[in-house]
Amino acid sequence: MQRFEYLIKRFILAIVVILSVMVLTFFISRVLPSDPAAAWAGSHPTAEQIAIANQRLGLDQPLHVQFWRYFTSVLQGDLGTSLQTKQPIARDLRTYLPATMELVFCAMLLAVVVGIPLGVLSGAYKGSFFDHLTRLVSISGVSIPTFWLGLLLQLFFFSQLKILPLGSRISTATAINNPVTQLTGFYLIDTAVTGNWAAFKDTLLHLVLPACTLATYPVALAIRMTRSNIIEVLSEKYILAARITGLPRRTILFDLALKNAIIPTITVLGLSFAYSLTGDILIEIIYSWPGLGSYITGAVLAIDFPVIVSVTLFVTVIYVFINLILDLLQAMLDPRVSLE
Repeated sequence: MQRFEYLIKRFILAIVVILSVMVLTFFISRVLPSDPAAAWAGSHPTAEQIAIANQRLGLDQPLHVQFWRYFTSVLQGDLGTSLQTKQPIARDLRTYLPATMELVFCAMLLAVVVGIPLGVLSGAYKGSFFDHLTRLVSISGVSIPTFWLGLLLQLFFFSQLKILPLGSRISTATAINNPVTQLTGFYLIDTAVTGNWAAFKDTLLHLVLPACTLATYPVALAIRMTRSNIIEVLSEKYILAARITGLPRRTILFDLALKNAIIPTITVLGLSFAYSLTGDILIEIIYSWPGLGSYITGAVLAIDFPVIVSVTLFVTVIYVFINLILDLLQAMLDPRVSLE
């Protein structure tokens, strides 16, 4: 019963946050100096064309009527139409989002596979050369600007070694000779399912540099969080008892200590996942990655407010949903967490 009440409270709070963001972004987009009707009508529009665009977009109606129309449309899954592409924004999101999600998933996988084990070993061998080296790597990871790191990796692996592509999601030659059959929008999955191994290899090579660049910050966070938590857990009495009984060090570290130290790391990585959806804008620009970051950048440059508002709302929903899941997961895994 207590968990159900906690879930209801968190759900109501999530709805309030989403509604607040909807109201703020909508009214701010209307207050800022711009002319969406002129952008919709095209270059050098006449007064008549602008008036027609105002009527078509509903901009000639009172502000509260415009908001209610927008609110009801969102509830029906209609995010509006882009002033730049003249396409439904929901359709544009289905086009651009899979590329970003594939990149973010790969980056988070690296954070889990690389960051957590390094954090465990760093905490277990506190004060050793390996610990100092790992801490240096983690501090560098949270300090280095991602755009600078991306340019440096391009310079080294593309210009000097010539072993990885400069950017884009797939090479033009592969896209022509071995076109990807769109099933999920995730190229690695689509090419593997259809047996298009030439495109799979090419896609994987194009993913390496942007995924590693994007993973730098979450990997560093995973190392730092896991290390500090492992050091704290290893001082607990039950760990001392496990050592006295003669359990292998690997079992103590990865079966006993990590189980209790992993919860804060999962929380941090979950928030990093939500942040990366739009936090990779510079990375997508550097690597010419056709994802959500490139889409929202074009919308900002074109003052495409429907896209800006819709993407902001979409990312807010992702943030709120992940926060809700993390809170519930933490409450389930750690009985010390109060369900209030």
